[in-house]
Amino acid sequence: MYRRSFLFGAAGAASLAASEEARAAPAQERDVKPGLEFVFSATVTLGAILEQGTYDGARRRIVPITGGTVEGPRFKGVVLPGGADWQSLRVGDGNTQIYARYTLRHDDGTIVSIVNPGVRRGPPDVMAKLAAGQVVDPASYYFRASPQFDVQPGPHGWLMENTFVCVGKRWPASVALDFYLVL
Repeated sequence: MYRRSFLFGAAGAASLAASEEARAAPAQERDVKPGLEFVFSATVTLGAILEQGTYDGARRRIVPITGGTVEGPRFKGVVLPGGADWQSLRVGDGNTQIYARYTLRHDDGTIVSIVNPGVRRGPPDVMAKLAAGQVVDPASYYFRASPQFDVQPGPHGWLMENTFVCVGKRWPASVALDFYLVL
């Protein structure tokens, strides 16, 4: 150890010792990889798009949320009307930044609010078809979001105690979202 301290200095020796400890740790302690657990799907119905115009290199629009349903092993209920999806479609390729905010009501009456920022991207021709309201194969574009939930303490508190991702599919009058708990 004296020679290592001499060659690397105290900081270098400490760093070397820490890396040797890390190599000695069992693999399951070093390689913690997240998994996903499906928790529910939401079919969100949409109203007429409100165009805000094009500025700062993006076409801005607001898509009203008019309702919907929620079904899954961990949550069942409805999407309440009154939310919206604020979108910025990049000029040139149509790649879209999404900021959705809406509310769910569980079958037991509990109200849950969601803020769901995400991104939708794909080839320019596919993005143009989506923006025009056409049916497009969801495998031809990427649509992901990272929802955050707000709910009172109780049986649905787990929604605020975990991290989630969702996968979206855009249809002409609705969006289908599959929500996954990150394990």
